Amino acid sequence: MAQPFRDNVVVITGASDGIGREIALQMAEQGAWLALAARDTARLEAAAADCRARGGRAVAIPTDVGDAAQCRRLIDRTVEEFGRIDTLVNNAGVSMWARLDEVTDLVPFETMMRVNYMGSVWCTHAALPHLKRSRGRIVGISSLTGLTGVPTRSGYAASKHAMSGFFDSLRIELADEGVTVTMIYPGFVSTGIRTRAYGPDGTPLVASPVRESEVMTPQECARQTVAAAAARRRSVVMTGRAKVGQWIKLIAPGVVDRIARKTIERGR
Repeated sequence: MAQPFRDNVVVITGASDGIGREIALQMAEQGAWLALAARDTARLEAAAADCRARGGRAVAIPTDVGDAAQCRRLIDRTVEEFGRIDTLVNNAGVSMWARLDEVTDLVPFETMMRVNYMGSVWCTHAALPHLKRSRGRIVGISSLTGLTGVPTRSGYAASKHAMSGFFDSLRIELADEGVTVTMIYPGFVSTGIRTRAYGPDGTPLVASPVRESEVMTPQECARQTVAAAAARRRSVVMTGRAKVGQWIKLIAPGVVDRIARKTIERGR
């Protein structure tokens, strides 16, 4: 069985749970060397231990990607530990679920831009010299909201659109450097991101507005992501409905708006 990530030095942000943790576990099974980043130190250490138990090397580096200095420290610490960087997975993210006219606290809009967008920029900028030397891979975990607007997700969609535009531009800049950029566009994935998502008043929702049992598992999302990164694919849109929607949007954008509204209303 092919193991493209054996001895590959991989930095993964948002690695303490959800999609990031599953990507780490699946890469560990291939023998990857992992630098895992997240804010929750205890959960991060547990994820690193699970990765080592699956055959990988792993170090936990507590990091808030909403802070530029911590992003630089993450990259420096990885190079100190492993000597190089081959792959960077920008996965860390925060979300919000509220109509703009219901919002009473706009601070989460700034937070989402700092974490979802600037966190990716800061980590990528710091890692880029190392990735050029290794002719490595950059992976961005975006969202279908990074491709089309979605009601109740305006701040989140804005941050993911920014992320997509940044990495699409960077892909062209790096075309002759041997560094590839893979963008991942999942739909709803059953993680804890929605229970921690900001509500209209800026506090966590606690209860998920999505039918979590009816959406993609983190394991499946990670499987597709790892395969796409290994193949250095340009992008992956993870639902059939979204793939069709990209074509419809070109000729009948109003139809996509209605689909987006119904998707949010159904919660799956």
